[in-house]
Amino acid sequence: MNGDVLVYVETRDGAVKPSSLELLTAARQLADGAGGMVDALVAGGPLGAVEALSGVADRVLVATHPALEQYLPEAHAALLRSVVAERNPALALFAYSAAGLDLAADVAARTDRAVIDYCVKLSATGREIETTSLIYGGKLRAVSRARSPAVAVIVPGAYPEARPDPARRTTTVEIAAPPRLDALRTAFVVETRPAEGTVDLAGAAKILCVGRGIHDKDSVEVARQVADALGAEIAGSRPVIDNGWLAKERQVGKSGCRVKPKLYLAAGVSGAPEHLEGMSGAELIIAINTDARAPIFGVAHFGATCDLFDLLPALGERLGKGRAA
Repeated sequence: MNGDVLVYVETRDGAVKPSSLELLTAARQLADGAGGMVDALVAGGPLGAVEALSGVADRVLVATHPALEQYLPEAHAALLRSVVAERNPALALFAYSAAGLDLAADVAARTDRAVIDYCVKLSATGREIETTSLIYGGKLRAVSRARSPAVAVIVPGAYPEARPDPARRTTTVEIAAPPRLDALRTAFVVETRPAEGTVDLAGAAKILCVGRGIHDKDSVEVARQVADALGAEIAGSRPVIDNGWLAKERQVGKSGCRVKPKLYLAAGVSGAPEHLEGMSGAELIIAINTDARAPIFGVAHFGATCDLFDLLPALGERLGKGRAA
């Protein structure tokens, strides 16, 4: 790979999302190895995001236009196509997120570039880019090769978040908004966010998360008792939430909450990429699953391949004795 690496930066309330900082770590490794530069594209130009990228990217590309102030796929895609066509980066990186999935495929198709999804590792030699991707729900890893220029979508948690380097000089470059933004066929109407509840999973120090292996709603109470003994919040993977066994506000994963507790105990969670996105940054991950090949063991620090209904009651009993002592 010879050339620069472009990162599409996602923001929320004016702040850079952690997944975008992870992309910048991958971009730095690739760009340094290829003698290129790291460009971070910020659509809408929130000042806080631009400042946060100082010392991280080599250049922060800022585009401002009313259509870019909120996330509107048509507008952001038009901007990306314009930037890619003008700057011709060797590689464009996106997070495996709702926006990333929207935009990566669009940019790849409309600029005639290969696109590789679900990436957890990237390297480059010459014009060739090699990626390792999760497939079959994360149970297998596939190695792919493509020639640059290309597009890659990276699973959050695959790289650590980039930290500012005081010695790195970052240049801010104003990008002209493409004319197409004045003639869009869609318009941003309103953003709807989930109602705030009493649960703050993002701030929880300990979380016990149950997955499909918990079997039914009544069995969730077994895990809840252990969570109470641990002083942990109870949470669930998407199948648990979809079945109505726990409230939506307790979902961990791409379509739920992203968490970084000190302890994450996963019981009966297989570890699909969407779930790993939300919890792989936890300080200590303990997994319980009867399937030794479950993807959750790829991020777990400790694991047990046993029936959770054997382990959780025993753990609850042990915790209860500890409290009594």
